[in-house]
Amino acid sequence: MAAAVMDCRNWDEDSYRDSILQERETLCRTVFRTAFAPNSNPNPNHDIIVAASSDGSIASYSISSCLALGYGNARAVQNLSTAEPNCLIRGHDGPVYDVKFYGRGEDSLLLSCGDDGRVRGWKWKDLSESEVPILGSSVEPVIDLVNPQHRGPWGALSPIPENNAIAVDFKGGSVFAAAGDSCAYCWDLESGKIKTVFKGHSDYLHCVVARSSHSQIITGSEDGTARIWDCKSAKSIQVIDPRKDKDFKDSCSYVGCIALDESESWLACGSGQSLSLWNLPARECVSGITTHACVQDILFDNNQILAVGAEALLNRYDMNGNIISQIHCAPQSAFSIALHPSGVAAVAGYGALVDIISQFGSHLCTFRCRGL
Repeated sequence: MAAAVMDCRNWDEDSYRDSILQERETLCRTVFRTAFAPNSNPNPNHDIIVAASSDGSIASYSISSCLALGYGNARAVQNLSTAEPNCLIRGHDGPVYDVKFYGRGEDSLLLSCGDDGRVRGWKWKDLSESEVPILGSSVEPVIDLVNPQHRGPWGALSPIPENNAIAVDFKGGSVFAAAGDSCAYCWDLESGKIKTVFKGHSDYLHCVVARSSHSQIITGSEDGTARIWDCKSAKSIQVIDPRKDKDFKDSCSYVGCIALDESESWLACGSGQSLSLWNLPARECVSGITTHACVQDILFDNNQILAVGAEALLNRYDMNGNIISQIHCAPQSAFSIALHPSGVAAVAGYGALVDIISQFGSHLCTFRCRGL
């Protein structure tokens, strides 16, 4: 067989350099959050998953299409294909850190937040029911909220603080934003104005969840604490500090992720390489463990806790902190878990990778998200 011959006379150094940079950028892109779209069909194979990425994009993917194309093997990351989205839009200037659905069914809103300090919302129906894929086009949001700037000496305005996470309260018509100025903001979606500002943390916020049954929110901060806030008075009614527990004397000094169970009585708290479980009515920590890697996202699955972090594992714990299972996943560092009502989980993170894992622990499909 004759060897291939390269014609150096037509060599394009600029094109070669651009292709290398583009490949590196693709491999370094990160999916910070995924969410399963509202769907009346209980079969997760007919569902849509939305991914928020570090390049400012928000994209939706059909799980059935990914399954039909045979995307992926979680152990062969280098050979993973880039999936074609149904919709790909520029959501924010800078990374998109969170996406949430507000409402139910076709009339729901897709809300997002990001490094530009904005909370934006699109009608999900407009994004999901287009006859042709929406790729790279500019779809105007119906909601566009911007965090306030603070005045410093001589009237100078501070930069717009970023939003690291959002939580929704559908009954109250509100969205809560965890911001980089140490505050949480409650926005009224109908008027587009701030209803409440929650002040008390001494450093920027990583996460927020709504405890709607008690008219409360819970925030986690770089200052090492989680706080429970009363939404009516905007007062902090409880401070949770994992470092004060004897099991976590050497724990990291920030609370990076939190999760509430369905009863809103149990709080899981990820703080560096530690995971603690708190009984909120009793106001006490009931279990805690030290993990091998930093915990970056957690959620409840009935009476169990799912956790991912700076390792290629999806960990499942019982309420006493004992490991039930560890499943290898595609992202070498995972930032997001999303759970379908059927028990199917989506793990996403570094490399723009999304791994769809069945309730039995098998990999249904694994794909790389497309960038802008």
